[in-house]
Amino acid sequence: MVNIWPALADTEFSLRFIDAGGVRTRVLEAGDGPPLVLMHGTGGHLEAFARNIATLSRDFRVVAFDFLGHGYSDGPDKPYTIQTYADHLQAVLERLDIERSHLSGESLGGWVAAWFAAQHPELVDRLVLVCPGNVTMKPDVMERLKISTRKAVAEASPETVRARLEWLFAPENRHLVTDELVAVRYGIYTRPNAVATMENVLVLQDPEVRQHYTWTPAWCSRIVARTLIFWTEHDPTGPPTEGELLRGWIKDSELLVLPDAGHWPQWERPEEFDRIHREFLLMDQALEVAS
Repeated sequence: MVNIWPALADTEFSLRFIDAGGVRTRVLEAGDGPPLVLMHGTGGHLEAFARNIATLSRDFRVVAFDFLGHGYSDGPDKPYTIQTYADHLQAVLERLDIERSHLSGESLGGWVAAWFAAQHPELVDRLVLVCPGNVTMKPDVMERLKISTRKAVAEASPETVRARLEWLFAPENRHLVTDELVAVRYGIYTRPNAVATMENVLVLQDPEVRQHYTWTPAWCSRIVARTLIFWTEHDPTGPPTEGELLRGWIKDSELLVLPDAGHWPQWERPEEFDRIHREFLLMDQALEVAS
């Protein structure tokens, strides 16, 4: 059985709300060391990393937070573009007095992390892009995401929320979508104004909006942070060839493809997810000790 909060039972952490650029934002912090910011995907929440925080906090000051309009953070009534999320991330870092950090984002979180790193190279140490989602702007993927997410919120029930979550997982891992995980997301999707807020979230699935932020060599070439492009064999938003595309656009980058996982490797394969992060982010430190 996979349980969320028992996974943190032996870990000292704080869960609180901060004012980040005028947005009441839910933030979890654990550990000391170099800051590592974990960012979730579309319609997600910080519990997406519940299986990773205990291990990663042994080496890092782990920060996981709910994007505006997500989880239990406030959702101001405006379209949430990649720039909106990047501005929110910057406000979170400023409020937490983090001058420079590692960024690891899954799906939407990876897109935001890369965009932010291109704009603010001085604020980013290393970058991990975890299945950053529909790099080539495929209409069928955008439509599937809109339909399933709207249904999970407008017709919220354990069944519709479970269907939305199971789409993220490789078929053999769907048993990991537990009743507890469904209940957490169901509680979020039934909050007041959830339907209207989700429409602001889904603007990035509109091709006319998305084209202003979609992945291109022009802005990816401005990323100077050492980057790990972390793909999986069964990502429903796109094959590993999309990761190859990014590797060609981001100068100091490498590609890793994890088998037996879908769009949530942090939950499906947590031990490997944590190990890969530690090895990549602590690489130079390990070399210094060896020398």
